[in-house]
Amino acid sequence: MSSATTFYDFEPVDKKGNPFPLTDVKGKVVLVVNTASKCGFTPQFKGLETLYQELKAQYPEDFTILGFPCNQFGSQDPGSNDEIQSFCQLNYGVTFPVLGKLDVNGDKAHPVWTWMKQEQPGLLGMKRIKWNFEKFLISADGKVVGRWASLTKPESLKEPIVQEIEKARKEGKLASQTKGAAAAEEAPTATAAAAAPTPAEGAEANL
Repeated sequence: MSSATTFYDFEPVDKKGNPFPLTDVKGKVVLVVNTASKCGFTPQFKGLETLYQELKAQYPEDFTILGFPCNQFGSQDPGSNDEIQSFCQLNYGVTFPVLGKLDVNGDKAHPVWTWMKQEQPGLLGMKRIKWNFEKFLISADGKVVGRWASLTKPESLKEPIVQEIEKARKEGKLASQTKGAAAAEEAPTATAAAAAPTPAEGAEANL
């Protein structure tokens, strides 16, 4: 059983095999998808990219999609990470992050997938991933708040994603809000520092 409490406790790898700390997406609502290049659901890349562009235009700092290639279902993603990246970009114009290939089921499943399955089981309490292009929705504070099967089309997820973003906005949890609050806190400090006399100026004033 994982001791992790949020999505941000994990660190998969990116397309180059470098660590991709999920703290990098803290404050964003994230749609997580296990992808494949040679699957009947592969055309969903087009819908995912459309969804990504529409929501990024509306919420530029507060939403992203993370694709996780996986070769566990019918060996339908056999290529290297570089080949997978090229396929996604050339065939579907994908611009959202597609990370390094991993397992989502079994003893070698990446811990982030084990955790998501525990947090949001599927139908009848089933925890394993059934096929490519299952989808998980992660809240702006790193909790699993939704799970959909492979048959669910990306375009049908726009409404629940927007609802989750707006919920996070009301709670003040979005990346754009926390960044603005941090900048506002720093500004008075910087202003006060600029206005404060230097030791030399203070000495001159006392002469």
